[in-house]
Amino acid sequence: MTDTPAKLVRLDRFMQHALHDPELGYYATNIQTVGASGDFSTTATLSNLLGKAISKTALDWSHKNNAPLNLIEIGGGDGSLAKSIIKSIPFIKRWRLKYHIVDSSCSLTKKQQQTLPRNVKWHRQIKNALKSSNGIAFIFSNELVDAFPVRAFKKSEDHWDELYLHNKQEHFYPCSENIPESSALNSKTHNTGQRIEVHQSYHKWLNDWLPDFKRGQLLTIDYGDTHPELYYRMPNGTLRAYSQHQRITGPAVYTNPGKQDITADVNFTDLVQWGEQANLATISFMTQLDYLTPHASQSSEDQFLIHPDGAGSAFKVLLQQKI
Repeated sequence: MTDTPAKLVRLDRFMQHALHDPELGYYATNIQTVGASGDFSTTATLSNLLGKAISKTALDWSHKNNAPLNLIEIGGGDGSLAKSIIKSIPFIKRWRLKYHIVDSSCSLTKKQQQTLPRNVKWHRQIKNALKSSNGIAFIFSNELVDAFPVRAFKKSEDHWDELYLHNKQEHFYPCSENIPESSALNSKTHNTGQRIEVHQSYHKWLNDWLPDFKRGQLLTIDYGDTHPELYYRMPNGTLRAYSQHQRITGPAVYTNPGKQDITADVNFTDLVQWGEQANLATISFMTQLDYLTPHASQSSEDQFLIHPDGAGSAFKVLLQQKI
């Protein structure tokens, strides 16, 4: 295999700096809020619907397993989701609620602290939140996995080439480093030229803290699909950026590092398989439509979130349990 020139930067390393650099990264310092005045909106900024559904799932877990009501939200956004979840929990049960938020963004943490109750606890690392919960918790996230850097590959006739960057230009080279574990890379269904992404950084992050997770459930909500459906009619993959609610594709994704969100769809087949390897049993997997419909009103916001031709099918909900 040909070695990649030293001047080239692998895509996930570029994304790590562009999104998470402590001084210049988009999530670390430059994102100010989400929603109408931010670069993108989330389900939680549009309606209280998701908070109602998650609070029901968490309460069911606590009741059925006689477990303390320890909730750990990873990536708190502007605090809208936490606010709606706390409000949706019956008043009496709120007395024993312990709510933790894990967030690496200083600007978003500050915004959360301005609007949420003082008894909410904040952490930079999920290990600290788990320690405060004695390893027993209901852990959840909304649009978290897509915020992790990805490695990108393109199918050649008999191998996979990996994406590197130099001067905002793309270069593909045969893999000179270990190929990550992914259902997409193991598949023989791709045509030559197909591009795919792998959230290897999320896999590593997951394996780092799961040994501290003794008992509970993990709820993951994000846009994406299972493989091979994920790349159906998507020969160029799913990598893109967002700035002021505008979708950006192609070389423009790399032109403004630190000033825009860079993301890719989530391969839920990978999440299921990675979880099984780490003793996480899959309890359910469904669309956002199926997850939210029992709690939805007739408001335009709720109906938008469950529309089968939009957010209702684009977002998926994976529930896993530590065994």
